[in-house]
Amino acid sequence: MRFRRGRQEEVSVNVTPLIDVVFLLLIFFMVTTTFSRETQLQIDLPESQSQVAAEDELPIEILIDRSGTYALNDRVLLKQDIGSLKRALAELSDTSKTKPIVITADAQAPHQSFIVALDAVAQLGFSKVSITTQAEAN
Repeated sequence: MRFRRGRQEEVSVNVTPLIDVVFLLLIFFMVTTTFSRETQLQIDLPESQSQVAAEDELPIEILIDRSGTYALNDRVLLKQDIGSLKRALAELSDTSKTKPIVITADAQAPHQSFIVALDAVAQLGFSKVSITTQAEAN
């Protein structure tokens, strides 16, 4: 007697739910992971034996009046060009480029004179530059 063989079905595994679960696990581990920071160094700093406090340096003041005339520490410059301004700044700074510079300009002073003063300070390499303003009187 001959039996008819049944049709063989192709069996395939659906991997879509498996991929979903793997991605969910990946996201879970990425979110819950904590990273340790090993960049902190414990340093025991030495203590100073002397009690000398650091001196506050007096700033060099550049004043620009209404007509564009420069004055350094209340001394008016005879020539009003960038060369004489640079020479006077170099004289007052004693080759110290860390000395603070304060630029104060009159509100009616030409903008060009302010820019020239800023250029002179930048060309000499000063790093501590302040610009002052005056509040309006009510």
